[in-house]
Amino acid sequence: MILTEENRRVLDQLPTGNIADNNNSVPHQGTMDAGIKPIDPKSHMVGRAVTVQCYPGDNLALHQGIYAANAGDVLVFDCHGYTGAGHFGDIMALACKVRGIAGVIIDGSCRDAEDIKELGLPVFVRAFQPSGTVKASLGKVNVPVVCGGVNVRPGDLIVGDCDGVVVIPQDQEDEVIEKACGKFDKEKKIVEQLKQGKTTLEIYGFDRLIQKLS
Repeated sequence: MILTEENRRVLDQLPTGNIADNNNSVPHQGTMDAGIKPIDPKSHMVGRAVTVQCYPGDNLALHQGIYAANAGDVLVFDCHGYTGAGHFGDIMALACKVRGIAGVIIDGSCRDAEDIKELGLPVFVRAFQPSGTVKASLGKVNVPVVCGGVNVRPGDLIVGDCDGVVVIPQDQEDEVIEKACGKFDKEKKIVEQLKQGKTTLEIYGFDRLIQKLS
């Protein structure tokens, strides 16, 4: 399924919190764990997942993945959480940038963090590690993987910002986007109410809840 420019534009303005609150029936089911964070907190990425199952400490599969992805895609590298080697660095980040890749997620570690930050490519990673890798094992591209504790399938919609990464299943994305937009609009109205002097207790009805619980 093609990610329309309209949906990309809408998702670009939505915080991941609004999406996570409306993603799947089970809370937090599609939210990667807190260990997956952006190198640059100002990062915001939207794109479809190109998944790569990698061998820990070996980055040949990551090079494979870069050239399996198209412009606008998000690379999702399942390195099994291994942080003993820097699987991804500035040269690979530049290769992604040249290809127009929208972002990279690594459930593992990377190096050259400052140089990657300067490139402006959104990269989300579990840890930093300057040690090198081997290049000995092929990866599996566009297979279901687990990244940040979340099942990710090829083509799933990925959204990431300073708070973390949310994975939206393809078969639910229209519903999730619609509900997330509704919450975004609702919160804008709440902001206006707060500026006018109302309290969160009034707006959310928490005053009545507190009275009931007292």
